[in-house]
Amino acid sequence: MTVKEARQLVARFNENKKLSEEDVFVFIEAMQFLIEEEHNPRDMMYLGGYYYEIKEFDLALKYYEMAASYDYDEAYECLGYIWYYGRTGERDFKKAFEYFSKMMEKGNLVATYKVADMYKNGYYVEKNQAKYEEIIEDLYPKVKKCRNVFDPLPEVYTRLARIRKEQGKENEAVNLYLTAKDFLAIRIRYNAFFGNLNIMKWLIDDLYTLIEFDEEEFDFYDMYYLLKTPHEISFMFEGKKQTVISEMEGAECAVCFNGKWFRSRDDFFKEGVIKNTKITSIDDECYRFTVEK
Repeated sequence: MTVKEARQLVARFNENKKLSEEDVFVFIEAMQFLIEEEHNPRDMMYLGGYYYEIKEFDLALKYYEMAASYDYDEAYECLGYIWYYGRTGERDFKKAFEYFSKMMEKGNLVATYKVADMYKNGYYVEKNQAKYEEIIEDLYPKVKKCRNVFDPLPEVYTRLARIRKEQGKENEAVNLYLTAKDFLAIRIRYNAFFGNLNIMKWLIDDLYTLIEFDEEEFDFYDMYYLLKTPHEISFMFEGKKQTVISEMEGAECAVCFNGKWFRSRDDFFKEGVIKNTKITSIDDECYRFTVEK
């Protein structure tokens, strides 16, 4: 294998929407070859990110630490997440705070709101709500003009919305949530990463504590609210009716979409497909959402 051939294999993997086990094996072999040949921390981060997304966190940690050994900034942010959430089975808030603080000093927006979270929760540092709110308020004007869908506008806006809610400024909170929702929906079309879907779910759950749900006018992600309880919902895609049903099964609803059952609303949004295409990548092509019962 040559470097050129390996790059071509990786490109084909990225373009392939229906992957086999062999496709994955070839991709990993190509990435490992590139790392051994070129020692590029961007490749290390890419492979680490692949493993993080499929929740093989031990391998994600391996490649993030490899990239960090080259003093690659992005690696420190990702290592902060590994240790903050204890992805490998052990939380280490000291390490998380050190990694996030290192990047906060360099102006990294993501690391900055994670440092804020640590003050809010009292992780490694003493709990300090005022410090948390100060950092989030300072971030707001910095993310307000963000246009790249992977910039942390939704993460900052949802935090600020909760602050505004506590301050009794509910209209401001609602506007922040709605802006974050639109921004995040576009991001998810490119990357239905479980972390992005969780942000959307929490956003929707919070939003509808502030405003009444309108069954006459709602969209794809508003179904997070409906699917918490038993419902039958329909929508149109390419002129054909699609049906979503939620039924109580134990403590939460299972979801059936066009005859296929999912254990939860989380699994539906993560795995639901139309014509072998994830619904999250074509949500803007779905229309006429209706509550049937």
